[in-house]
Amino acid sequence: MTDTLASERSADVIVVGAGPAGAVTAYHLAKAGLDVLLLEKTEFPREKVCGDGLTPRAVKQLVGMGVDISEEAGWLRNKGLRIIGGGQRLQLDWPELATFPDYGLVRKRADFDEILARQAQKAGARLHERCNVTGPVIDDRTGRITGVEAKLGEEKTPVTFHAPLVVAADGNSTRLSLAMGLHRREDRPMGVAVRTYYTSPRHDDDYLESWLELWDRRGSQERLLPGYGWIFGMGDGTSNVGLGVLNTSSAFKDLDWREVLKAWCASMPEDWGYTDENMTGPIRGAALPMAFNRQPHYTKGLLLVGDAGGLVNPFNGEGIAYAMESGEIAAGVIVQAHARATAGQRELALQAYPKILKETYGGYYSLGRAFVKLIGNPKVMKLATQRGLTHPTLMRFTLKLLANLTDPQGGDAMDRVINGLSKAAPKA
Repeated sequence: MTDTLASERSADVIVVGAGPAGAVTAYHLAKAGLDVLLLEKTEFPREKVCGDGLTPRAVKQLVGMGVDISEEAGWLRNKGLRIIGGGQRLQLDWPELATFPDYGLVRKRADFDEILARQAQKAGARLHERCNVTGPVIDDRTGRITGVEAKLGEEKTPVTFHAPLVVAADGNSTRLSLAMGLHRREDRPMGVAVRTYYTSPRHDDDYLESWLELWDRRGSQERLLPGYGWIFGMGDGTSNVGLGVLNTSSAFKDLDWREVLKAWCASMPEDWGYTDENMTGPIRGAALPMAFNRQPHYTKGLLLVGDAGGLVNPFNGEGIAYAMESGEIAAGVIVQAHARATAGQRELALQAYPKILKETYGGYYSLGRAFVKLIGNPKVMKLATQRGLTHPTLMRFTLKLLANLTDPQGGDAMDRVINGLSKAAPKA
């Protein structure tokens, strides 16, 4: 191997996976001047299962990265959330806060991830597409990860990449984490999301729509399921229609969620167009790893970001914002560690990463785990749906809680209550 080839396959940091978590990590590392390899197993553009709706938390990250989020660039803004359930319909605007913008966005994942990856490239990250990472390179003496083995390109050429730090941004399956002995915690909630696209006159809705009642109407008895349905207008003639369901229901393993989605769509007004003949693609599904379901988030040279670390919000199933935020946090820790003079000092700095994550999200996610258990009871879910939507003030509080949209300093009384609860809850 020539010196040039060796330098091409070595870096300060390797990021495995170029989804939102990996791309944002690579972007911030490259902006800080580090040499970053960003390895993506597929080729852009590529499909991912998602609702495609971005809350103000995700918008803040996009703004911070300098992404053009104008309508001319293909982004559709939304004003808030429309909630439907218990015979009620309530439209809530995103809160006005100092910390976050007061609007959300919609963008198909088919090109959203590529936009972020290209932004990382512009910042200086070296992106390899069609690079399938097959396992870690581990130092036999220390047990630390020092790189990754991969197969590159159409020819699947075996390649070894080297770096003193590796970031696992390879999603829920995170084979890299598993190879390093980091397994999923069974005591943390898990969800599943399924969705498809329909040609629909509702494509230009400027509110995200959430349906709080999902019914299993098989057999003689109806069951209210712990989860929600969504309808997000894409602004391009189609709607993204899907559902997210939690594993706290006894029905979780029994049901064919694609059939549940079809049955739910069949109950919609016919002129909305959510029929088989208007479906523009297959129904796809994906797991939602929640509430720190894989830990520790740093060990032996490996940092976990996004879905690999189980950062999906258990309250609402949102993953993109937390993937992006964890990427920024991880990058900040790595940059500080890189500047330390000794291996011991660098390790001390890196050990701060899981502590920062727990300080930032731990209490809030603990509240979310309690919430997930609560709505796993159909009676509680039904009561909350029927009674809650008749109280707009309560629902504004609920929107702030579920979307994690508060001002950490100051804010209104609702912010102070939510922040206080998050601070008091165990940071597990």
